[in-house]
Amino acid sequence: MSDFDLDVTFDDQPAPDLSGLTQEQLAQAIAELPSALQGVATGLLIQKRTMSDVSQALGIRQAELVTRLHRAQTTIAAHFAKRN
Repeated sequence: MSDFDLDVTFDDQPAPDLSGLTQEQLAQAIAELPSALQGVATGLLIQKRTMSDVSQALGIRQAELVTRLHRAQTTIAAHFAKRN
């Protein structure tokens, strides 16, 4: 049996909308995240890899990947909200 979940979602809380950020702004914000969030955010938001691919590459379950992604998105959104 695999240690990786295949169909994990985070439906109870919508992800913050980061579509207004340029790739450069997004990359810069990801570089400022804690290291536990950087790999997830880079893999999914910058490199556009699949959740399965990123979770396997990082050696974490998809449930943890989804949690880290949501934390990264929330942190990035809050950072840019403070600047405006």
